[in-house]
Amino acid sequence: MGFPEIRMRRLRRSATMRRMVRETSLRVDDLIYPLFVRAGQGLKKPIPSMTDCFHFSPDRMAEEAAEVAGLGIPAVLLFGLPAHKDEQGSEAWFEDGVVQQAIREIKKCTPDLLVVTDVCLCEYTSTGHCGVIKPALGPEGRSASGLRVGDGKVDNDATLELLAKMALSHAQAGADIVAPSDMMDGRVHAIRQALECNGFDDVAILSYAAKFASAFYGPFRDAAESAPAFGDRKSYQMDSANAREALREIELDIEEGADIVMVKPALSYLDIIRRARDRFDCPIAAYNVSGEYMMLNTAAEAGLLDRDTCMMEVLTSIKRAGADIILTYFAKKAARLL
Repeated sequence: MGFPEIRMRRLRRSATMRRMVRETSLRVDDLIYPLFVRAGQGLKKPIPSMTDCFHFSPDRMAEEAAEVAGLGIPAVLLFGLPAHKDEQGSEAWFEDGVVQQAIREIKKCTPDLLVVTDVCLCEYTSTGHCGVIKPALGPEGRSASGLRVGDGKVDNDATLELLAKMALSHAQAGADIVAPSDMMDGRVHAIRQALECNGFDDVAILSYAAKFASAFYGPFRDAAESAPAFGDRKSYQMDSANAREALREIELDIEEGADIVMVKPALSYLDIIRRARDRFDCPIAAYNVSGEYMMLNTAAEAGLLDRDTCMMEVLTSIKRAGADIILTYFAKKAARLL
């Protein structure tokens, strides 16, 4: 049969009808809200590069967490900006580091809100890279402290121990989920071993399993003060042209002990999300990153589109592609609409 017996518009004729037959439903439970915590007291400072986003000092995190929890959002993701940086990023695992303090403040106020922590050295190192740099023999270049850094190669294996220390310190402070975003080979295994050996077997790992070397991270790097001091991250983050490699990365992280795997960014990589959903049974997360967020905000501020409508369309597209969890700076706005 065809037209007129079949009229596809019958099921679109009212808002209630459309809601009843809707294939993909976005829920508040799907969202994680990223937050930036930096050293200081009484701080809630707007981030110029990211609309409606702020730097919070640890003592101001409790009130923000209470608002997030009140909206029904199940989790926050914490990024840390330390008081001081060095070539190893040593403040990343300090007991009284900014993220560790923020975790404790949040858990005192909203114990049921899940706290996810970013595990990466880029915000903590003076080089801005996600791992420690191999010393070079030649005179190609020097870091601020005089270490010769050559072509900026990151030492994968030396970085693993530091990432494990960082993740363990977050677990000790009360984190529910640790989220390695560095893209070092073997880091999920190293973190899982550190957690297991220290009695934190219930702490989950959300791995940035397929994190691409993307230009869409620009506003975040300003917000997190984490731009590389030299070179780029293309030797460890993924080539944007590769899809099969992304599935290999995801599979390896699952084998190493990841409980949730992430594709980042989301919008330019919806095909990767779909492939991952079709192949793997574990929860799939996707990060609606800062550049995607600010493209929409900038267009809305110029009067070119309706922000709320486009926001919901974007988030629904990520869910439709197969993501179970969406990390987005729109989380609070979306939660209010939902």
